[in-house]
Amino acid sequence: MMFNNISKLQLRQLFFFGLVALYLGIFFFSNKLQFAPVWDEKHFWGTSLLFSKSLIPDLGLLRNYPELNTPLPFIIFGTLEHLFHGGLFVGRLLNLLLSFVIICLVGFSGISKSQSGFIAASGILLSPYYLFHSIVLYTDIIAIFFVVFGFWFYIRSQHILSCLAFILAIASRQYMLAFPLAIAAYELSCSWKTGFKLRIQLLAPIVASSSIFGWIWLFGGLAPQSGLGTEVTPEIQQLVWAFSINGSLYFLAWVGLNFVVPEWVLLSRKINQRQIFIPKNCCLALGILLLFIISFHSFESHGILKNATELLPSDFLKFVVFYCLALLACVRFSRINLAFWVILMNCGIMLKAYPWEKYVLPLIVVFWYFQSINLLDNTPKDGVAKTKT
Repeated sequence: MMFNNISKLQLRQLFFFGLVALYLGIFFFSNKLQFAPVWDEKHFWGTSLLFSKSLIPDLGLLRNYPELNTPLPFIIFGTLEHLFHGGLFVGRLLNLLLSFVIICLVGFSGISKSQSGFIAASGILLSPYYLFHSIVLYTDIIAIFFVVFGFWFYIRSQHILSCLAFILAIASRQYMLAFPLAIAAYELSCSWKTGFKLRIQLLAPIVASSSIFGWIWLFGGLAPQSGLGTEVTPEIQQLVWAFSINGSLYFLAWVGLNFVVPEWVLLSRKINQRQIFIPKNCCLALGILLLFIISFHSFESHGILKNATELLPSDFLKFVVFYCLALLACVRFSRINLAFWVILMNCGIMLKAYPWEKYVLPLIVVFWYFQSINLLDNTPKDGVAKTKT
C-alpha cells in the first residue's frame, strides 16, 4: 500500500499536519465560526444563556428548562459565556476543538501499529454529520467526547474514570446510556461462563448507567417538562410507555449505509459467500423482513437517507433500500461481542426516539475507534478490557 514506505513517525506527522490543515480550512471556510445561528442553535443558545447567569446552576433551572436532553452542554456553554462573553463563537470553538481531539485519539490509537487509525479517522470524517456538528452549538460532540473517553479508559482497565466519563456523557445526552449498558451486558456475558462475580469492570458501567435515574427523578420524567411541552416534541417522547420499532430500524439502515459500506470500501473487504448464506443470517433476514412489513406502512424518518429515498419512484423500492441496509448492519454485527451489545443497546434506546440518523453518530465514532485498535470483531473470550493500545 502507499504507506508501506513511510516510517511510523512520518505517518504520524503526515496525519497530524493534514488534520490541522483540514480543521483550519473548516474554521476559515465557516467564516471563523461567526455565522448566524442555524436550526437548533437558536433555542440551544437561548437555553445556554439561562445557564450563563451564574457559575453554579440554579436547582429550579436544572429541573425545568426548555430542552429535551440533559443539561451538561448548556451548563458548559453558559459557563463559557459567563466567563468570556464570546457568544456563539466560544461554544462552537469548543466543539471544534473537541472534535479535533476525538479524531486525534482515534487516528493515533491505530497509527502506532499500522495505518488503521488513519483509515478509521477518515471513516469518521466521511460521516456527513460529524464535521457539521463540530462547528455548531449542538450538544452531540460533547456527548461523543465523553463516550469515546469512556471506552478509552475502559480498554485500559481504568474503570472508575470510565464510569465518570459515561456519567458525564449521559449528563450530556440521555441516549448515551446505551454505551455503559452495552459494556455491562458484555461483561456479564463474559462472566457467564467463568462464574458470576461483581467485579469493578461490571460494577462501573452499572453505576454509570444508573445515573440516568437521577435525571429522571430531577426532571420528574424522561426530560424537563418545559422541553416535553414544546410543539416539536415527538409524541413517542411525550408518552412514557410509548415505543416504536421505526426508530430502531432506521437506526440500523443508517449504520448499514454510513458504517458497514464505508468500512467495506476503505478496508477492501472481500465477500465470502459461504459465510453469508448460513442459517443464522437467513433467520436474521426473515426476522428483519417481518419487522419492516409490520411497521413500514407508518414509517416516518428525518435526514439524508429519507430525503434520498424520496427520489425513488415507488414505496416498494424504498422498502427494499431500507431493508437491505438494515439487514447489512445486522449481518455485520451478528457475532456476540462488544460491538454487538453496543448496537443492540442503541437499538433498544431508539425505541423511544424519532427516526433520525444523527442519533447514529456516537455509535459510528465508537465503531471506528474500535476498528482502529482492532477491537471491532473481538469476542468475549478475547478480553477487550485487558487489551492495551
